[in-house]
Amino acid sequence: MNSGVPALIFRLDRNPFHHGSLGAVRSLGRAGVEVHAFTESPRVPLARSAYLHRPHPMPEAAGGTQAAADAAAVAALDRVGARIGRRAVLIPMDDRAALLAARLPPRVRSRFLLAEVAPDLPERLADKSQLVGLCSEYDISHPSTEQPLSAADVRRGVTRLGLPLIAKWSRPWQLPAGSGLRSTTPIHSEAEALNLYERTAEAGCPLLLQRLLPGRPGADWFFHGCFGADGRLLAGGTGRKELSWPVGAGLTAAGSWLPHAQLTRDAMRLAQRLGYRGILDLDFRWDPDTGAYHLLDANPRPGAQFRLFTDRSGTDVVRALHLDLTGRPVPEPRPVPGRLFVTENYAPVSALLTARGRRAPAAPRPPIAGRRQIEPAWFAPDDLGPFLAMAARTVRRAARRLAAFPPGS
Repeated sequence: MNSGVPALIFRLDRNPFHHGSLGAVRSLGRAGVEVHAFTESPRVPLARSAYLHRPHPMPEAAGGTQAAADAAAVAALDRVGARIGRRAVLIPMDDRAALLAARLPPRVRSRFLLAEVAPDLPERLADKSQLVGLCSEYDISHPSTEQPLSAADVRRGVTRLGLPLIAKWSRPWQLPAGSGLRSTTPIHSEAEALNLYERTAEAGCPLLLQRLLPGRPGADWFFHGCFGADGRLLAGGTGRKELSWPVGAGLTAAGSWLPHAQLTRDAMRLAQRLGYRGILDLDFRWDPDTGAYHLLDANPRPGAQFRLFTDRSGTDVVRALHLDLTGRPVPEPRPVPGRLFVTENYAPVSALLTARGRRAPAAPRPPIAGRRQIEPAWFAPDDLGPFLAMAARTVRRAARRLAAFPPGS
């Protein structure tokens, strides 16, 4: 696969356990691509990968504002692009990075190869308020959602939607670090909703109140796809979340590749009508009351579990993007339904808690015959450094939490 064109893994979320970035580094590095990446420090798991050609420090914003942080990130991209010395494929790995990449100044953009999309398109997908409008426009199921403009609106919204419900900040990438605000919060009382609404100015974006779809094992699905310069779906598939962390409403701790024709059609219809190019990650939840699959989130970049959809030729959405942007053909997809993706630092605890709390029957799923291939998020015999670094960090974090509880407490 190596074309001599390097790649830069662009992330700004400062999460040392971001295994999606590690998957991108390994996928491209194993194909002979020179891979660069932004990392928090030389000690994080990503920086320990044998497939990472060179880590680059994440930008620091001196001003403390969102505008200052964005300016620092663009300047860092400019510096790294100059240091690489030739055009590199730019692969954003979080929403903020994807939004910045779509709006780079021409001089900085000229240093990279990236999917051509309208500058405002990634934000239209990532902004949860705008996503509501897109779903309505394109007839895609979405949970009932309200955007309160006053405390009275909050009270009316709680009455109409019912409790419990879900509160979401429309632009979670704008939430200030250290605020304790989460992108999604379960709400169990009117007082909780009002308290959260009162922090709207601090959050820097509108609050949404959303009907809570019943959560149960097997109700959560996702789509990952890479759309080429001509709009074709080059690689990807649909999968089901078998375990999540936190349980019931978190990231994928374990997921299966399961074909789903309806979700694929919905995803392709959305991408085609928007003129989307590049990698798209969509999250759906099955509603047992209606049988509908509701689109919950749209992410204009790879999802953390994208390596689940590695086909028989070794192609995943990241490899497909690199091939397409460098003008080379992408192999015809050769799906491997039944593959299992496991996040080792979350799956065991999630499995235990899920088994203890399971009351509702699982959602329907197609049968999978034969032995299943397993794709670990961290462990790889040819690249042990990130797994060992992750394990050490996990143990240290657990030890700190235990130390916070004195004996006998």
